[in-house]
Amino acid sequence: MNEVNQLSEFLQKLTPLSRSCLLSELERLELCGIDMPGSSEVQAKLRAEFRKDGSSQARATSPSRYFFAPIELLLIDGAPEHANAGRISRNTLTPIWEWICRDLLPTMARDYIKAINDQVAANNPKEVLKVASTFQTKVVKVLENILASPDGAEQARSKLAQYTASRTAFDDVAKILHVLRAGDALRKFNDKLLETIAKFDDGQVAQITAQLDAFKKSHPQALPFALALLARRLKTSWQLVRLATKPAASKSAADVAATPYACVVPMVLDRLDDKRLALRVALRNNRVLVARDLLAEIYDTEYALKVRIDGLDQSEWGIRLQHLMDAIAALVSAEVSRFPSNVGHILGSRRLRSHDTLGGKLSYLAWKGRDAIEDGAAAFRKLIGQS
Repeated sequence: MNEVNQLSEFLQKLTPLSRSCLLSELERLELCGIDMPGSSEVQAKLRAEFRKDGSSQARATSPSRYFFAPIELLLIDGAPEHANAGRISRNTLTPIWEWICRDLLPTMARDYIKAINDQVAANNPKEVLKVASTFQTKVVKVLENILASPDGAEQARSKLAQYTASRTAFDDVAKILHVLRAGDALRKFNDKLLETIAKFDDGQVAQITAQLDAFKKSHPQALPFALALLARRLKTSWQLVRLATKPAASKSAADVAATPYACVVPMVLDRLDDKRLALRVALRNNRVLVARDLLAEIYDTEYALKVRIDGLDQSEWGIRLQHLMDAIAALVSAEVSRFPSNVGHILGSRRLRSHDTLGGKLSYLAWKGRDAIEDGAAAFRKLIGQS
């Protein structure tokens, strides 16, 4: 009881912003697989203070929420420590916001928070957006100056490290800068997309590619974010690879890597890694049905990549894919081994690998037949051209 009281006293000595930051950091460490004794009790106390709904995911306070509004569609829950091109970890927003308020622009941040709170209280949404936009512009200008020099960037990295141990937080600052600079263009690109792209066929690929080409000319650094917005509209995110495989000279990994949008392949692998992390959390919390659905998506993505890219195993992409699948297999094996060998486990079902079913095998043969026809047609056109 004495330890609990000491803990409560310590937490109350922290500012509300620091307590919120501490909560995000503890959740990030937990999602990364780092167990800390007593962490659950601290998280429960802090969630009771900051999240009346008991949510286990960070949600920004009003001033920061309006500031980060342009990146809302690009946020990813959890705490992946890989690059995750085009997306930003929600858990890094609290430490980044605290860094902005305490170190980057403390006076302007205080003025902004007061102005936002006043306009929210006055129920004036147009002014709220205007105030937020003005502060975003100020932050962009300061970040551009700081990140322009190695010394400035290193100082910013060092300051930010005081609020979080996340290796990706500094990268997320650069991402936020790119998104804020390309905010209008990203909104226009997103508005042109279909609400749901159920079938990413050749016509859709050609249309989207043209839109991406135009976007890339004006905002090359923001391209990953446009691709992330597109991925949200696809039925399955692995369909992104069609932007690289469709225009490739052949299905070989080398030819796919030579296409303008080859970056979508590591983006799909990033999402596969996200599913690995989510699978680990689901298994830790005994959410077996959630784990089953995640595993089915993982197997489908693995199969789609191997079918659409020849020689994948010998490429850097294939090596990373194999490492991911080995880690996933270890998680599944550890879960299945908890039960007697004569008891079937849902995660061991062959049905999770849809390509092992009769329908999946027929689809594979159909793809191979289509590829053979397309390759033959390409060879014929090349022969006619030479003659």
